[in-house]
Amino acid sequence: MRLFARPGFAVAVFVIVAFGLGWAWMGAMVAGMLATTDMATLGPGMGLFNRLNGLAGLSAETRAALTVLCAPIGATWSLADWAIVFAMWVAMVMAMMVPTAVPVFSAYAALGAERAGRGERVVTPVALGLGYLAVWIVFAGLATLAQGLLTQARLLTPAGLPASSVLAGTTMIAAGFYQFTPLKWACLSRCRTPHPFFADNWTNRFSGVLRQGIAQGLDCLGCCWALMVVMFAVGVMNVVWIAVLGAVMTIEKVTNSVWVSRIVGIVFVLWGLGLIAASPVGSALLSRF
Repeated sequence: MRLFARPGFAVAVFVIVAFGLGWAWMGAMVAGMLATTDMATLGPGMGLFNRLNGLAGLSAETRAALTVLCAPIGATWSLADWAIVFAMWVAMVMAMMVPTAVPVFSAYAALGAERAGRGERVVTPVALGLGYLAVWIVFAGLATLAQGLLTQARLLTPAGLPASSVLAGTTMIAAGFYQFTPLKWACLSRCRTPHPFFADNWTNRFSGVLRQGIAQGLDCLGCCWALMVVMFAVGVMNVVWIAVLGAVMTIEKVTNSVWVSRIVGIVFVLWGLGLIAASPVGSALLSRF
């Protein structure tokens, strides 16, 4: 237990456990879908998993259980379907967002180690992590609601892909433009340099650290929500893009370069324009010129 009193060790355990649980669910989801699904239908890059459709080692009973638990669902959702999709989004935010918050957790742990060395009481960084995750779990709930409504409106397929290239394209363009907004840059700046926040607002109360975690989670949400929404354009069950976008958001926060965000924004805008141009609507408009 004395090890868990060390802020740096507590941060490492929290990040590894949260990240591991998120990706464990993603792995179970993919394993379940492999039993009956053409993975290429789940979005760009997922066709790579079709090579694993003959995966040995899993019994028929295990495949059936995983398929019931994780496989794509129909257009009309039951209460269990809503729960499964919510669990998927929670796993996604744990897998994608917890690593991006390592600079925040590390800054708190460093200050905590200094104060603990002077004999002061330090609240475990786990409280900070719980506050941070609370924000993203609320986001997961809103994303679940959005996915359900879009699916029932036939704007998303049951597998979580956009039903039209126009929807995918406009989503990508909106996410790309957000990369250049003042709100994005203000939130990203605070995520990159969290040390002053903790130095100026230090507290030795659990509730206070929990609120600090919520504040940091809101900054992270302001920085990254548009990149998360990109999942609606590339497929919400697309684990390839979960990994790609998670890496992009982590790189954004651990570097001081403005070009990472700008390049991502430009790529998304161009990609979105290409999707719209290739759609029947775009082709019809281009044919007039």
